[in-house]
Amino acid sequence: MKLIRHCLLLCLPFIYLACSTPPSKFGVYQQSDGAIGVHTPKDVKENEAQEVALAECQKLGKRTVTITESRKTVNDRFPFTYIYICR
Repeated sequence: MKLIRHCLLLCLPFIYLACSTPPSKFGVYQQSDGAIGVHTPKDVKENEAQEVALAECQKLGKRTVTITESRKTVNDRFPFTYIYICR
């Protein structure tokens, strides 16, 4: 019984680490007008950002996305922003 308790106590931190969500390389947000914004790092291509926006739109029950704007930002972590409209 004591052995099982010790094993559980030793394994508990590893279980928490295994279940944690890895940090995302995208920053996704929904604007007040319903558009989806995707902040990306330098090494991400526009089609990767579009896939992330599409996944977010599908959560809202929409099937496609259309890019409306892309711009550089002053943020070091996310230097590019893409804006999409869900359809």
